[in-house]
Order: sequence, then C-alpha cells, then structure tokens
Amino acid sequence: MAGEQVLAAARSVWPGAEVVPGPVTPSVTSYVQRLTVDGRDLYAKVSVCGVSLVSLLRGACGDFATVRARQAAYLVSPGSLMAREAVQLRTLAGPAGLGTVTLAGFGRGVLFTAPVTGPTLADLIEAEPGRTRELLGLVVADVAKGLARAGVAETVERATIRERGISGTFARKFNGLSGGLYLRQTGHGEVLDRVVTRLRRTRRVPPTPAGTVVFGDLKPEHATFPVDGGRPVYLDPGLMRGNEVADTAKLVSRLVLGLVASRPIAAGVVLSGIDSFVRASARRLPAEEREGWLRELVLLVLMDTLNILSTYLTAPEGLPLSPHAAGVRGRARSVADLLDRATAPLAATEDGATWWRLYLTRVREAVAA
Repeated sequence: MAGEQVLAAARSVWPGAEVVPGPVTPSVTSYVQRLTVDGRDLYAKVSVCGVSLVSLLRGACGDFATVRARQAAYLVSPGSLMAREAVQLRTLAGPAGLGTVTLAGFGRGVLFTAPVTGPTLADLIEAEPGRTRELLGLVVADVAKGLARAGVAETVERATIRERGISGTFARKFNGLSGGLYLRQTGHGEVLDRVVTRLRRTRRVPPTPAGTVVFGDLKPEHATFPVDGGRPVYLDPGLMRGNEVADTAKLVSRLVLGLVASRPIAAGVVLSGIDSFVRASARRLPAEEREGWLRELVLLVLMDTLNILSTYLTAPEGLPLSPHAAGVRGRARSVADLLDRATAPLAATEDGATWWRLYLTRVREAVAA
C-alpha cells in the first residue's frame, strides 16, 4: 500500500516523468524507499497513520481495511507527520541556516529528498574514535546555534514534531496497563518492568531554560559529513520546544547502544570521549544548573534506550531491520541488564554527577559482557 502511494505521489509531483521504484530502506518508524525520477536518485518517505511501522503491524490502527481508510485521510491532512517534516526541512535550510538534505518535492503526504553522500557522525566516530569529544561538540554546537536564530521558533510553533521526543515517547509507551502488556511482548518484561517503575518514580526537575528549540531526533546517523569537507548535513528533524540536553541525551544513548551491540576494540576510547564531552558541557553551565542538567541527561538517556530497545524487540517477523537494530536485538539481554543496573541507584541519591559516573560504569560492563 505504501509503495503504491509513493509511486502515485511521485507521478503527481513530476507529471510525465519516468518513475522507477527502488529498494525499501529498513525502518521501524516510517516507510522509506529509494526511487529514480527521470534518472535522478531520490528517497521517498511516508508515515502510515502517523504511528511507527512496528505499532501498525501489531494492530494499533486496526485491520488492513481500517488502516487503508485511515491512511487515505491521513495523507491529505495538513498536520500529517510528513507535511510537518517538509516545513521543518525548509526551516533548517532557511532561517536556521543549517546544512540539511535537499527537499526535492512533497505531495500526497509523501516526502521526497535527495541522497547525501559522506560518512555519518557514527561512521566518523567508528573510524576516528579519538575525535569523539570533538565531533560531538561540533554537531551539538552547530545545531544549537542554528536553532537559536531568529525566525526558527515561530516556524516550529506551526509545525512541531513532538512524536520524536524522548519523554513523550516514554510516557506514551509505558502508560497504564497497556504498558505492562507491551513490555511482556519484548521477552524481557520482568526486567524492563522494574526499569519503567524506577524511571517513573524518580523525581524530575528539568533544567532551565526549557523553551528553546531542540532538534528532537539528533541520532548519530542523522548527521552526515559531506565528502567535500563541508559542514554537517542533518536529516529527519523532530523540532520542538524543550531543553537542549535532550539532543545530547539522544546522541549519547544511540552511540552507547551501538557500542554495546558491536563491541568494537576502541569502545573504551569512544566512551572516554563521550564522558569528556558530557563533563565539558556541564562545566560550561552555571554551577547551580549543572546538577539538574546531569540528572536530566541520565534520565533521558535511560528512557531513550528503553524506548528504542522495546521497539526493536517487538518488531514483527518480516519487518526489515537495519544492521544497528538487528545488532541491538541480538544483544538485548545485555542492554536490558544495563538498564536494570543503571536505574537501580536512582532512588539512593539525587546527585547527577554520581548518576552519570555509575551509568558509564554499567555501560563499560555491558560492552565487556
């Protein structure tokens, strides 16, 4: 169905053009497919009913007839996820002045973008682990500077994407009785249920200010460095109001997951770089804000790790998974144990620096396990 919608949208945006469908890109969220339009390589992206593919295939939106009917209405909605993402890509390229993927077209609820060549942030850190602190600092500072420019906040207010936020995703996934049922589907429900309980009971005092614009989905694979040596190019934004610590948290969470899944020889070097970057970021804050920043960082890292682990573990058979997702699934026990051990001390102390130190200790144990 989604493939048919991609082709129909491409022919609508480029009437008379030769449209040739290509392979589907593994994703647990949106349907992403490569295609060529008059010989030009593009990516097409469509959200099905505004939910993840994992949730959709597990029946969250009803049977197929219901999904088809809901999707027909969703595609033409001005508030659809892809409509908002198109606005956000224009915002990144416009008032934010950041490098971003070229928006080639948008029509019938389908987003078309041009490919970006070059290594991702994750690729560079893997190739040059000694530059971890430098590279993280470059990306975080570049994004923060761009999103603070005039005109960005006003645009984001009209097309915010809260679906990709860490806290919102955590609350949506693990709320009430349905959260417990969902956890049991992961195969690690007993351990992860303890993790959810601890995170929900931990007192949160988010640092201020909380009204700045954040990228919202700043994963290591969402920052690409062009082969010509230009500035980073960003894709898949989830711009929203929040605190900038959320962007750092998602970078840390996903980099750590990659280390636990693949256990590279240089994992210790990368972790030292992450630690150095986090400590330097905290030191730049006023003394009275450091504690809250580190507490929120650790909580968001743990929430995001649980969010994506549960998504990977509940993906139904037949849904293509990326190598990263497959690697995390293969090491699910180690990741679940990491979450269990890292959340256990949360009730014993409220010291953010202690939380961060203990979290890194548990990560090193998980990588070595």
